[in-house]
Amino acid sequence: MTIVYSDRYDFDLGAHVFPMRKYALLRARLAERGLAAPADFIEPASASWDDLALVHTAGYLLKLQFGGLSPEDLGALELPWSPEIVEGFRLMTGGTLLAARLALGLSPDGQVPGGPERAAGPAWPVVVHLGGGFHHAFPTHGEGFCMFNDVAVAIRALERDRAVTRVAIVDLDVHHGNGTAAIFKGLPAVFTFSMHQLHNYPAQKPPGTLDVGLADGASDVEYLLNLREALPKVVASGPDLMIYLAGADPYDDDQLGGLCLSKEGLRERDRMVMRAARQAFVPLVVTLAGGYARRVEDTVDIHAATVEAALAASTGSG
Repeated sequence: MTIVYSDRYDFDLGAHVFPMRKYALLRARLAERGLAAPADFIEPASASWDDLALVHTAGYLLKLQFGGLSPEDLGALELPWSPEIVEGFRLMTGGTLLAARLALGLSPDGQVPGGPERAAGPAWPVVVHLGGGFHHAFPTHGEGFCMFNDVAVAIRALERDRAVTRVAIVDLDVHHGNGTAAIFKGLPAVFTFSMHQLHNYPAQKPPGTLDVGLADGASDVEYLLNLREALPKVVASGPDLMIYLAGADPYDDDQLGGLCLSKEGLRERDRMVMRAARQAFVPLVVTLAGGYARRVEDTVDIHAATVEAALAASTGSG
């Protein structure tokens, strides 16, 4: 199974609740447990400014390039600005685009290797990106630790390259995917499914194709029953590709979440998504999205279990 990752994802946000070091810790955990060999990892290139402009406005991108974000912009983004941070998020956006291309059997530059027909690959391809899932970014601004909407940029680039006609997003971060829903509102080619804590950030939740808002304190049983009901609707949209935001923040000890899922409940969540994609023979991209457990080791445990579920599904054992 291919895993997209860069050591450069561990860039400095200063004192911040977002644990950027989780990416390097996860990479080490996968190696320690024998879940991934060095050959399984592929290094992404940064998303180009032209790729970013498929989603984000020229004005917003210029502010990011030259440090022109206003105090209001920075307040919504909840991140400091520096060239290094901008480049870090550009790199992770490129990581999601690379993962999507690889899942579809394309080369990193979006071409089909070896000829005009799509390259032959495994019967059911899954590619994991150890990063990404920044679903709060809008075309004109960033929000909630999300500078670029990497999933939207990947979809727009694939559409530009005529690699897909329909895509489904399965967003299981604890927070509603407001930026993604707004970007694809009214566009039937992209099915946006978000299951999240209803009374949590963001305050304004633009409607997606399918939204399931859960009450505070929802636990494994309620969560998994709702997911079981929703996934057939996602698959019925007939996507060429599914992109899964496997947030670790529905965990019951997450600092920014108010749901009460156990690690085993989150593991079963991952299995359900993998099975749904595999049974429909839809290529799957996994991004990590949020995770803010009081102990960073718990966040790493949850993300590692997601990778393990993807590996098991890719071999038919999950």
